[in-house]
Amino acid sequence: MHDDDSQPASADYWSDARTPLSSLFFLIPWIVVYEFGVLVMGQDQPEIVRNGADFWMRSVLSHMGFGQGLLLPAIVITMLMTWHVMRKNPWQVRIETQFGMLAESVLLAIGLVAVGQCHDFLFRQVAAEQSHVSALLNSVGPVTRAVSFIGAGVYEEVMFRLLLVPAAFIVFRMFEFPAKWAAVMAAICTSFLFAVAHHIGPSAEALNLFAFSFRAAAGLFFASVFLLRGFGITVGCHAAYDLLVGVLLATPLES
Repeated sequence: MHDDDSQPASADYWSDARTPLSSLFFLIPWIVVYEFGVLVMGQDQPEIVRNGADFWMRSVLSHMGFGQGLLLPAIVITMLMTWHVMRKNPWQVRIETQFGMLAESVLLAIGLVAVGQCHDFLFRQVAAEQSHVSALLNSVGPVTRAVSFIGAGVYEEVMFRLLLVPAAFIVFRMFEFPAKWAAVMAAICTSFLFAVAHHIGPSAEALNLFAFSFRAAAGLFFASVFLLRGFGITVGCHAAYDLLVGVLLATPLES
């Protein structure tokens, strides 16, 4: 007889990386860096550093009578812990899984950079990456941009993937869509919402087909990663992509 526990840890990576507990431990450093960065760099004006999804969710909590502070990250951690308990997964986190998730996130982010370059080639306009970060490039330094982009990776994925994708999936299942089609439709719908959200609000970009279509494609990319590889890798991929194009590959725009 073969003991299931005798399987090598490496054979379990692809499923282990998808578990809520692995996602939670992978997420914690991103949250710590972002929240500490907002505290240090934002000081009396944290909205300069905070990204849109973070601001919107904190605004909802504020209107509900809750304070600010660390309530939002505490809610995210509680959600993942509750998800873990409901799934009845083992209380075990493998360090090799965490490193694997980081490597996979970076590789997927590089893949999305390639998608952006192909999109730019098809439109033959200004790169989508420049459009994505142009407002920040002229106003803040690279460290502040990095903190803001990490926050985008965390809280945009919480809002659009962790919350909206399952909600949309449930709605489509209520209309008796098969599970696979419900997942596809949820990914598509939330991807368009993701693109629209970047053009809403006082600091939003002007709507243009190039930026909108790229963000819709990026949203579909992130939704697919979420459905296939789990929440933690989706956060890592989004944050790594923003850091690549917004800090490492970006150059300040000339006035």
